[in-house]
Amino acid sequence: MSGLRAVRHDGHEHEFEAAPGLPERLPADERLLWQGGPDWRQLARERFHVRALALYFAVILALRAGFVVADGGRFGDAASAVLMLLPLVLAALGMMTLLAWLSARTTVYTITDRRVVMRVGIVLSLTFNLPLNRIDAAGLKLTRKGHGNIPLLLAAPDRIALLHLWPHARPWRAARPEPMLCCIADATRVAALLTEAWQAARSDAPQTAPAAAAQKADAPAPRARRTGRAPQLAAH
Repeated sequence: MSGLRAVRHDGHEHEFEAAPGLPERLPADERLLWQGGPDWRQLARERFHVRALALYFAVILALRAGFVVADGGRFGDAASAVLMLLPLVLAALGMMTLLAWLSARTTVYTITDRRVVMRVGIVLSLTFNLPLNRIDAAGLKLTRKGHGNIPLLLAAPDRIALLHLWPHARPWRAARPEPMLCCIADATRVAALLTEAWQAARSDAPQTAPAAAAQKADAPAPRARRTGRAPQLAAH
């Protein structure tokens, strides 16, 4: 990963961190702008698809009951057939919910005036340092109650394997995975902070294209586009 740095930690307690969510203390001339993590309920819905799985299992159980009745069984037989499968269904949904909770609990996103830091991983913890001048574009997708996702498009040839990022990666971007700040609260404000930091970083290290401002939450929601111009932090 050219320009990027991944730090590996083993264990749950992150005992190697010099500061929460950071592999080392910030330099004196670097400012912490924001730090947070995913909302585990939103993460369970959006990235672990717990609601979709619950609906799927409900359909399966309904079909199971229907087949029993269609074969001449009584409604009591159908209920027994459903109850036999119900513990497995609840165990599967419980496991996915637990994974979402653990993922949110062990994740810390950090934005400074120089970089975005992502500490992710439940058993094997990885910390990704993403310098702002190596981020080509960002997006903002608002979901519900002010929560949202902020995917980051890394400058070529920088690349992080999807397996290392998931579930903190933009969906349907397997060829060129995009790290994503997932299911964060007050996403509009965080996006604005990131835009200001990105603009300042680019002004300190001039690039070929001008910086672009974040879209306001009440503005029409344009689709994020990749063009030859500067990256946009766009709500969509």
